[in-house]
Amino acid sequence: MASVLYTWGRWAVRRRGRVIGLWLLLLATIGALGTTFAGPVSNEFTVPGIESQQAQDLLERQLPESAGGTARLVVAAPAGQSLDTPAAKAALQEGLHRAAGIPGVVHVADPFESRTVSPDLRIAFADVQFAQSASSVPQSAKDALNDVAVPLREAGLQAEFGGTVMAPDIEVGGPAEAIGVLVAFVVLAVALGSLVAAGLPLLTALVGVGIGVLGAQILANVVEMTNTATVLALMIGLAVGIDYALFIIARHREQLADPDSEIEESAARATATAGSAVVFAGATVIIALAALAVTGIPFLTVMGLAAAATVLLAVLVAVTLVPALLGLLGERLRPRGKVKAAPQGGTWSAAWARIVTRKPLLVLLAGVVGLLALALPARDLRLGLPGNASQPAASTQHKSYDLLSEGFGPGFNATLAAVVDATGIPAERREAALAELHATLSADPGVAAVGMPVASADGSTVAVPVVPRTGPDDQATSDLVDRLRAHKAEVAATGGTLYIAGATAAAIDVSGKLADALPLFVGLIVILALALLTVAFRSVLVPLKAVLGFLLSVGAALGITVWVFQDGHLNGLLDIPSAAPVTSFLPVLLIGVLFGLAMDYEVFLVSRMREHHQHTGDAAGAVTQGVASSGRVVTAAALIMVAVFGGFVFNHDPIIKSIGFALAVGVFIDAFVVRMTLVPAVMALLGRRAWQLPRWLDRITPDVDLEGASLPAAPERSERVAERV
Repeated sequence: MASVLYTWGRWAVRRRGRVIGLWLLLLATIGALGTTFAGPVSNEFTVPGIESQQAQDLLERQLPESAGGTARLVVAAPAGQSLDTPAAKAALQEGLHRAAGIPGVVHVADPFESRTVSPDLRIAFADVQFAQSASSVPQSAKDALNDVAVPLREAGLQAEFGGTVMAPDIEVGGPAEAIGVLVAFVVLAVALGSLVAAGLPLLTALVGVGIGVLGAQILANVVEMTNTATVLALMIGLAVGIDYALFIIARHREQLADPDSEIEESAARATATAGSAVVFAGATVIIALAALAVTGIPFLTVMGLAAAATVLLAVLVAVTLVPALLGLLGERLRPRGKVKAAPQGGTWSAAWARIVTRKPLLVLLAGVVGLLALALPARDLRLGLPGNASQPAASTQHKSYDLLSEGFGPGFNATLAAVVDATGIPAERREAALAELHATLSADPGVAAVGMPVASADGSTVAVPVVPRTGPDDQATSDLVDRLRAHKAEVAATGGTLYIAGATAAAIDVSGKLADALPLFVGLIVILALALLTVAFRSVLVPLKAVLGFLLSVGAALGITVWVFQDGHLNGLLDIPSAAPVTSFLPVLLIGVLFGLAMDYEVFLVSRMREHHQHTGDAAGAVTQGVASSGRVVTAAALIMVAVFGGFVFNHDPIIKSIGFALAVGVFIDAFVVRMTLVPAVMALLGRRAWQLPRWLDRITPDVDLEGASLPAAPERSERVAERV
């Protein structure tokens, strides 16, 4: 691999004008197409085959008017007053009249006629039903809904919106994300010692991310894509893009510290050595993200593939555009001052390595116990999808949630739908069968109320609203869904089929599907890690140690995430409106992304250890030298990741907030606790055994040469270049 990348890097330096021009042309082309032909993205997380989705599909066929998007207008009178006054009723009627005139609206419910007014007459709601699904409702219709609230607010009433149509869009690029990028630039400047060099990783990362994200927007025309998918691609692509460029540029400047080194030779060697690690590490991230497809969940598959494509672009940029820019900037990237020898013991990273390896067993035990303690809250992990309660407290969605809970009870926001396919029930027995089901549902102690059934024109499909006594995030509501589904056999005995659906049931179904897929995904990741690292380091114990460290990192990151988001700690500091179950696909996503990033640091750190061991045969010295040589760059790379992911923690979207937090914490723990602390300790304990490989395995394991051992010495190659000239 190193020889191929050496040739590739030298070609990119010599043809730097063409390489830079091609990347800029590609960015401009994709940018123009992406902004002009961007496809629609969705806020809905649907999973084919789950019970709630089967019910939704049935309603779309038989009761299309009940399956469209809904905007719920929630109106409240001031404290001590009611909506049952002429002025309030007139304002309400005017608002409903405006709602009925919005294109696409097929029905607007009057609160007083449909009896959706609280017992004290202070709070009411009206559902505005659209013909199309929520994701298909145009922005113009959503904007028109704001006019509905005008007469109500002018009359002194509070008017808020909820429902599927009014789900907020994800917005990125705010001050927090900008601060994260600024912190990354500062870290780069300190690590590289040059403002020009510090700007290069940001520039190249933006090229790759721009092409990746805009390309994903084009593909949204033919593939159903959630807006979370594009944000995740941006988040991961930006982080790895900066890091991959950093590794190559840092190696280039390290080589340029020798005044006799040539720009072209140094850039080619940096691409061959650090670039090999970049390609290998990037491949692990890509495979891990693409492996999300094994979950069998379409939206998660698209999410993983979109992020994987962006990471692939980051790798291609790193091994083509970066060396081209190194050649373009030439001597401006050469470090100033006296030539420094390779770090042997005077750096902080070398001092840290000596501290860790002085008492390696004690360090290992303390680290493992500490990480297991952080992972303890993960035992109580509960999965779900964030609702309006998780939206910012100042948002209209959160306010509508609070008003509905106040006026109709906490379970009203968790309303379920008992959908009956009555095709197989004889017409003369349908009424009795539905009456019996109504009585059965009402008798459950967890049910607060059962609404009037809504039937299709031929009576073959019936939807019955069921209001729980507890909220959507309460465990008791999940238990209620299980109990209600236990009545399927009774309905089947009459010839019908019972489905329990609704937003709350859908969140439970999606979470269950993901929980079932988690063991398979973890097993695949572990096997993948063992295989790839065995190839990279030609060792058995090094991959085993890396996988165990990765599992500790994931456990600790999940534990802290549960402690914060599910248990409700640090809510004020992180602007979390309310405690809620962890986003259902976060554990799978965390495992996939963190696996790739953990292997990044493992490869860059341990490859320098192996390089020194191959040259000297000194196992103990290789540990110290490896940390001393790569510690500064790995530390900088990890801090950049934490800064980029941490910037998304203050995003208003609860899904993006939790993903950013989990990834930031996971990277911090993995880089500084596992890779920079536990790995040197374990390697010191293993000694020469770390680099042993059984003979039979050695014969069948390919040699990928991450360290560039197959490259001739720099002077020899420079002489041959001079001879050709």
